[in-house]
Amino acid sequence: MWTSLLRVLGLAWWVEIKTDNPRCTYYFGPFSSSEEADAEKPGYIEDLEQEGATNIRVSLMRGKPTVLTIYEEKSDAGREGGATPAFSGQA
Repeated sequence: MWTSLLRVLGLAWWVEIKTDNPRCTYYFGPFSSSEEADAEKPGYIEDLEQEGATNIRVSLMRGKPTVLTIYEEKSDAGREGGATPAFSGQA
């Protein structure tokens, strides 16, 4: 319940992971403390490594992400690329 309140207020902690291949930003959480979020980082990194993700960058943030997975397409000739949101199973 405490974590839910923090999430609503935008004060919950999240693990933010950016990868180059695929070019994505992932948000995992919410967590009630930075220590709790930090303790979960290795599992998320391991899962992404097993899926073949490269150049994994991890940080902790406080906030209220509205999209939990953002897939960024690269620009193709004659077509604009941009961020295409996709939802992960995290809530």
